[in-house]
Amino acid sequence: MSAAHSVHAAVDLGASSGRVITGRLEGGRLHTEEVARFPNGAVAVPRGGRDTLYWDILSLYKGVLEGLRTAAEAHGGLASVGIDSWAVDYGLLDGDGGLLGNPVHYRDARTTGAPQKVFEHLPADRMYAVNGLQVQQFNTVFQLAAAAGDADLSLAHDALLVPDLLGYWLTGERVWELTNASTTGLVDARTRTWAKECLDVLEGPFAVPVRGLTSRLVEPGTVVGPLSRRESVGAAAGAPLVAVGSHDTASAVVAVPAQTPNFAYVSCGTWSLVGVELDAPVRTERGRAANFTNELGVDGTVRYLRNVMGLWVLQESLRTWREQGREVDLADLLRRAGAVPALSCVVDVDDARFLPPGDMPARVAELAAETGQRPPADDAELARCVIDSLALAYRRAVRQAAELSGRDIDVVHVVGGGAHNTLLCQLTADATGLPVVAGPTEGAAIGNLLVQARAVGAVEGDLAALRRIVAASTETRRYTPTGPTGPWAAAEARLWG
Repeated sequence: MSAAHSVHAAVDLGASSGRVITGRLEGGRLHTEEVARFPNGAVAVPRGGRDTLYWDILSLYKGVLEGLRTAAEAHGGLASVGIDSWAVDYGLLDGDGGLLGNPVHYRDARTTGAPQKVFEHLPADRMYAVNGLQVQQFNTVFQLAAAAGDADLSLAHDALLVPDLLGYWLTGERVWELTNASTTGLVDARTRTWAKECLDVLEGPFAVPVRGLTSRLVEPGTVVGPLSRRESVGAAAGAPLVAVGSHDTASAVVAVPAQTPNFAYVSCGTWSLVGVELDAPVRTERGRAANFTNELGVDGTVRYLRNVMGLWVLQESLRTWREQGREVDLADLLRRAGAVPALSCVVDVDDARFLPPGDMPARVAELAAETGQRPPADDAELARCVIDSLALAYRRAVRQAAELSGRDIDVVHVVGGGAHNTLLCQLTADATGLPVVAGPTEGAAIGNLLVQARAVGAVEGDLAALRRIVAASTETRRYTPTGPTGPWAAAEARLWG
């Protein structure tokens, strides 16, 4: 492979921005560079008498094209391309392969009450025994049930999850990559194939022709096809698109620089995904009661985890203050929050009231009052409440993951943007009583790059070998627990009993 064609490009899409990051392997190290960044976010549009939240998928596609052209022109071509993003959301295609409308955002209110309607026909325990998924109202199976009867769904001939939709536009090939498909509720966690019972419940009571909307499932590492249409992608034309771990968490977990199998991870960004990596799903009644999910990972693995609301609550608080005319600097806010006494106020960050956009400080105050606590008096106390509450949720999820899976845990790895948050990382160590290793911050992009590089023969080895490359290529920071865990245990008991 020539030097000009030894560069790989990761398209990494998040809730607030998308990036194109290039990677080059040399001497057992991965060298990365961000070559493009473009905005992303929800757009509210009137529909059926209310505002519906959508993703601006065409703007995202434009950003992807421009980023790939920039990357390819800088290097005279690309060795491969991979795309990762958030989960569950899909675009519908008509009979000509045209997009019927922008994908609906998972935070849209249309799925309120949808799980209960589905469970009337397929009980929750039976569904969990098949797909092993945590119940979240925005899972694709519930989105499709909520969309039953919609005009665009009646016209649809295909549906594709966001990374696969963009991949279709780049290559003309339609696939459902497995790590992302496993978040839909439509995949059997044991067989890694479509789940008949879950498809049947949509096609029967809800009359959603889901079998006609789903394409072939492919494992991460599958070469989908070459990028076409040089007028759109420039010098990137001909580069193979690899179906990486297209759920960003699947790619982020690949990039955990673990030196032992006994690790837990926190993939921390807008959402936090907290769990362990297993060889097989755990679909027990205790796991269902604890709302743990079995999402499929790279190389036949399972991500046994719980979704935690994540930094979204703090991000929305900053936005709320900005709309009120107050610009709050995040670094200064976290510095001041560090001086606030620990555990002065904690809330359940997974409360459903935190899911939609809105005034998070008011919602935190409401929850604090409901639980007999004094609400935060200023922005520093609010930030400390959110960070303490996240660390407490991580403690609970890590301990339950270990207990439910039978896996011993020696260390917690924090990857993603939250690895920059020194207060959160230290409090996570304090809350769990375990050392925390923070980094890499670009975990999803790094995992994306390594899986595609392996698929085209630029590197060899199993996940352990890929993680050795990560460890050699990135700087991490280690946090050691300080103080007793007793106060954290007491706070956990106050919230969840």
